[in-house]
Amino acid sequence: MRVGGSQPAISVVMPLYNKEREVARAIRSVLAQTFADFELIVVNDGSTDRGAEAVTTFKDPRIRLVHQENLGVSAARNCGVAEARAELVAFLDADDEWLPEFLSTTMRLYTTHGKCGVYATSYYIVCSGQPERRAILRGVPADFSEGVLKDYFKVATSSDPPVWSSAVAIRKGVLLDIGGFPVGVIAGEDLLTWARLAERTDIAYSFSPLARFYAPDAMTDRPARIPQQPDVVSHGLLELLENTPIERREGLRDYLGLWHRMRGVVYLKLDRGSDAREEIGKGIRYSGKSARLAMLYLLSFLPGSLSSNSYRLMKKFWVMTRTEASLGRF
Repeated sequence: MRVGGSQPAISVVMPLYNKEREVARAIRSVLAQTFADFELIVVNDGSTDRGAEAVTTFKDPRIRLVHQENLGVSAARNCGVAEARAELVAFLDADDEWLPEFLSTTMRLYTTHGKCGVYATSYYIVCSGQPERRAILRGVPADFSEGVLKDYFKVATSSDPPVWSSAVAIRKGVLLDIGGFPVGVIAGEDLLTWARLAERTDIAYSFSPLARFYAPDAMTDRPARIPQQPDVVSHGLLELLENTPIERREGLRDYLGLWHRMRGVVYLKLDRGSDAREEIGKGIRYSGKSARLAMLYLLSFLPGSLSSNSYRLMKKFWVMTRTEASLGRF
């Protein structure tokens, strides 16, 4: 543990908004790390519950509580990055948790792969009433355990999100170079951030699952809102695509197609067939035709709840990743 006011080896940023029941679990998981040279910056994003008070019950001097008006999770993360004193910044949402070896593994990746700008690990997915499962990772060698992801976009379009907001650490300078997390994006701000980072720097990765994502129960229900318009994430990805060398565009095009497929499924669940067809059509335009996209397109012609019920049936026949099944937390 660091002494006095010396700079910590790593800063941990935890955005907090109305997580009174979960935040103590998240903080305990940070304090239980086998690597202790850290600071924890909890950014209270205008919570209306007693979550901030729950933070103050912890008397560890490594914890700082920062308050801001409710500006959203990206603004909260950016605030924490601005407050961070270390070069390396890790992120943990207030309703998730780390396993004890997360920081020590992250620091090993940081030391071993010093030319990278992003360091991430696998994680467990916990859904209510189901056994926890390890995140799916495809597009890597069969014996992959730790190293640099050679083609992030190939992996990301065929897996659960390989980089996830509660199992990642980023060099502060690299994150600031891309403008931090995009503010004003309702859903998909993480997806856009990882894409911008992957275009700028290599990603070091450990396949050891060292965090837990607690999926909200609402993820399997009817979406609470329609996808954001204008589509800020799509515009950001298109901007990346235009500036990417030709030989590297295929993976990014597939990534963009995945984004539109996700939006199309949300529209299916909302019984908005014409909007779903438009998004699925964009998915086909960027990532090409596939049996799954063709099926989704056909489902969009079914009336009302029949299309969303048919989609649920389709999921039983196709093994879907969290990206596809949860729709990126829409």
